[in-house]
Amino acid sequence: MNEVFLGRLPILDNKQNIVAFELLFRSNQLNKVRVTDNRAASANVIIDTYGQLGIENVMGKRRGFIKVDAKFLMSDAVFLLPKSQIVFEILRNVEIDDAIIERCKEIRQKGYQIALTGVVQVDERLDRLMPMVNVVKVNVSELESKELVRLIKKLRRWPVLLLAEKVESRETARKCIELGFNMLQGFYFARPEIISGKRIDPSKLSLLKLLLLVVKDSEVVDIENELKYQPGLSYNLLRMVNSAATGTARTVNSIKRAIMILGRKQLQRWVQILLYSAKQKDGSTSDALIQTASVRGKLLELIAIADRPHDKNHHDRAFMVGVLSLLDTLLGMKMSELVKTLSIQKDMSDALLSRRGYLGRQLALIEAHEIGEFETVSSILSELGFLNMTEFTQLELEALVWANRINDMVNSEC
Repeated sequence: MNEVFLGRLPILDNKQNIVAFELLFRSNQLNKVRVTDNRAASANVIIDTYGQLGIENVMGKRRGFIKVDAKFLMSDAVFLLPKSQIVFEILRNVEIDDAIIERCKEIRQKGYQIALTGVVQVDERLDRLMPMVNVVKVNVSELESKELVRLIKKLRRWPVLLLAEKVESRETARKCIELGFNMLQGFYFARPEIISGKRIDPSKLSLLKLLLLVVKDSEVVDIENELKYQPGLSYNLLRMVNSAATGTARTVNSIKRAIMILGRKQLQRWVQILLYSAKQKDGSTSDALIQTASVRGKLLELIAIADRPHDKNHHDRAFMVGVLSLLDTLLGMKMSELVKTLSIQKDMSDALLSRRGYLGRQLALIEAHEIGEFETVSSILSELGFLNMTEFTQLELEALVWANRINDMVNSEC
């Protein structure tokens, strides 16, 4: 199998729920973007997504945005794709002539969605196309506040969804949400926002207390007592243990019995994931954080298994490092404070604080891949010496499948 370099950038709604992914072409020679033929780039994304990787693994039930140029838009290949999952993202350099207008009308009539990318102004060229457009992606990094307000006012003449792209900070994200953007694209959700004296949400504080009890190998009775004060958590625990996946013959009604059946390691993982799904004050959940933390945890565990196949303790530490790597973002606390509170092993704290050591370098690998820094990915893979890019991609797909399944279960329980 040829090496597959497929970037997958989350698109979020204004409550941090993942609603779609942009699928990004990556050159399999230099491990970075080098697009000389946009039509070929789009074709590669489609072939890799639907062929080698499997669309359900890459996107789950969400939509995928794919950049297209005029040649690809005019080709018959567009109608081979499922209209329920694909959004054609028209590049800025596409000349909007009569042929393109007619083609977009045809595409819309057949039930497909169209997006415009990199919009910074509305001119006659876009005016003609706007009636066929579903989503307008505004490059907010190129516009001053007043320019952005004027552009939004013009775009509101059409019934389109507005997507802010190049959102690189929470401050920018908040501003875009206030201005009425429906969706956001960027890496702001994975960047720590440290607010001095910030209080942890009570629901998250209870989960953190429970996690501490499990991590510190406390007595079952102490864990049971903490759960008894949290009816929602107790209900979810009993529901999980009584699911078909556990293979229990009789219904389990005791919290203590549920803990014994599930086991400490699985209980720890369940609590870690639930931390990210705890309801916010506005009723939303940090869906993007759930997804990213889940994938990081499982992928880091799979890398650890490839590295040390028989060291189960190492595998568990790797999973925990991956999931906890976004806890500072979630709770608004410094990672150093969280590490001190959790009293975890030195290799784990080194990984979380400074990306040092085996686990630290493997976490740095995953983070570089998340933001498309493929030169760094290639460099770290060479440094580690036991994985190539193809093998890493396969492990990532396994992690995505697992994370999608876990997150569906978590969301159904919240």
